[in-house]
Amino acid sequence: MTRRSKIVGRVSAVVFASIAAVTVLTAGAALPADDPPVDPITPVVDGIVNVGINGPDGSPASSVLVLLGITVLSVAPAVLLMMTSFTKIFIVLAMTRNAIGLTTIPPTQVLAGLALFLSIFIMWPVITDVNTLAVQPYLAGDIDFTAAMHAALGPLREFMLAHTREEDLGLMTRAANLPNPASPSDVQIQTLIPAFMISELRAGFIIGFVIFVPVLVIDLVVSAGLMALGMMMLPPVMISLPFKILLFILVDGWGLIITALVGSYGSG
Repeated sequence: MTRRSKIVGRVSAVVFASIAAVTVLTAGAALPADDPPVDPITPVVDGIVNVGINGPDGSPASSVLVLLGITVLSVAPAVLLMMTSFTKIFIVLAMTRNAIGLTTIPPTQVLAGLALFLSIFIMWPVITDVNTLAVQPYLAGDIDFTAAMHAALGPLREFMLAHTREEDLGLMTRAANLPNPASPSDVQIQTLIPAFMISELRAGFIIGFVIFVPVLVIDLVVSAGLMALGMMMLPPVMISLPFKILLFILVDGWGLIITALVGSYGSG
């Protein structure tokens, strides 16, 4: 009986609590509101949306300047790499990896890192000139940002002009419908950069072709040997790969390639 009494007491407590909660909610809903409801207001739209990009004094807004700055910084590394020796070095290293037959070794990150540091090594005199003529005077307050940009562009122009073919420069000049420059100083930067990149691509493919020739000879010899032995179902690449790696190690392939790349820019 005691246990039954406890159960009945708990059920009664729950029922009374529910009734009390419903009573309170009903009473609260029945109370009148302090402010009477009003009709909704229809917004007035003239159909024209204006986005202001200027500040109060007519200058560009700070948010727009920050957005433009972030955009420029995101593409600046790629633009600077295209104005250096990085393009040719990376192409030669990638073609060397493909010629050997190792499509993923060394990884692309390793090749890009090696190309980057070799580019810094080759471009070090240019970097030194840019630092002396543009960076340090700008940090000291002697020149403004525009003058610093023009000063920094001088050493880069000399480097690109020294390694750009006249045929490629003439191609970009004709494509831009510009007159032929009378002197190197008259070459427009918008034609010099793509002409330099085309010259670098051509030079990189020439070096890659020279690397492919001895490797192709090894593949042909191995393929002919397998055909003579009647092993036509065996892939020649599986047999020639160890020989190509061995030959590359014996002739110090990486050293020869890096020496040729650095020497092509007149450094070292």
